[in-house]
Amino acid sequence: MLKYKVLFIFIFIFIFSFAFPQSRQELEKRKLQNEKDISYTNELIKKTEKNKTDSFNKLLLINSKISNREKLIKDINSEITLLNSNIETQHELITTLNKDYENLKNEYAKVVMFYYKNRSHYDRIMFILASADINTAFKRIKYLQQYSEYRTNQVNKLLETKSEIELQLAELENMKSEKQLLLKDQQSEANELRKEKADQNKIIQNLENQKAELRKKLDQQIKLANDLQREIEKVIVEELAKANKKKGPNVFQLTPEEKKLADNFASNKNKLPWPTERGVVTGYFGENPHPVLKGIMVRNDGIDISTTDGSFIRSVFDGVVTRVFVIPGAHTTVIIRHGNYLSVYSNLSEVFVKQGDKVKTKQSIGKIFTDEDKSVLQFQIWKENVKLNPQDWLASSKNE
Repeated sequence: MLKYKVLFIFIFIFIFSFAFPQSRQELEKRKLQNEKDISYTNELIKKTEKNKTDSFNKLLLINSKISNREKLIKDINSEITLLNSNIETQHELITTLNKDYENLKNEYAKVVMFYYKNRSHYDRIMFILASADINTAFKRIKYLQQYSEYRTNQVNKLLETKSEIELQLAELENMKSEKQLLLKDQQSEANELRKEKADQNKIIQNLENQKAELRKKLDQQIKLANDLQREIEKVIVEELAKANKKKGPNVFQLTPEEKKLADNFASNKNKLPWPTERGVVTGYFGENPHPVLKGIMVRNDGIDISTTDGSFIRSVFDGVVTRVFVIPGAHTTVIIRHGNYLSVYSNLSEVFVKQGDKVKTKQSIGKIFTDEDKSVLQFQIWKENVKLNPQDWLASSKNE
């Protein structure tokens, strides 16, 4: 029974040691990306501080930083919860090992006592010589060998169990140390979050005095978004007409090559590289409340990625440049077709590709337009005539 119990413990240790780091690695990876995003956002915020007045772009960057800080704190809390769970499990494991160690010691003590009490009766030579025949003598020799091996095995089990207890105790102390470091990080991040929210409130209060100007900019933003959507829809209609050749269903009729490309694009959901080497999301897909104008919702057909002046914009996947066009106020837009998927890159100052060009994943297609203190890429993904959330498609790490 004891043998199976010990076996179960070692199987548990193996599973525990395999599963625990996997979860930790994922949390650590996300934490590292959030820390990088926060650091990069700080760089972008410093560039906005050239303006004497609090800018709307600075508010968006601080909002993005707060969002990443909250994600970071959430991951730290998850890591602490995971550690607490595994510390508790480690305690149970050590308790079980200690019980087994005591049981092994008691069993070994009984063996030693039995051997001590009966040592005169079981003098090896006399025990063997007293055999009635050679067969019996052989059996007695085997018995003595097995008995000796049993004692040796008991000693080895004791030493192995003791060694395992020491190993698990060391691991427990390591977990406790990691927990203390995480608790310090948690407190530090919480303090930073409070400061950032105070800065956020201060900027919002200052921007409250610029409501008329903000409303005017919002109207311009809505007009540009509508103009862009009309152009994209126009491209989709034209592409449908070219693909279908004759009147047919309102979906892309793909060639085998285009079908393969579309399938590859779809299989890379959550793994597509970012259209900028560095950047943070400052505008989110769908309907979002305006950060200053209360009660007003703002539609975003994609995401806004704030990046550095002069950044190169990259294709997120292999494809064909379907359209390059200019919208006054939104600058140049490039649309790349990936089978029946489209990726849209808006607000470019320079373009390195033309309609009909085949492009590769991560190939530079242009440079971002910079306006005073901001360089923002408007990035969209469509499947035929359906808008998709780009954040569901881009990799969590910008390095992927």
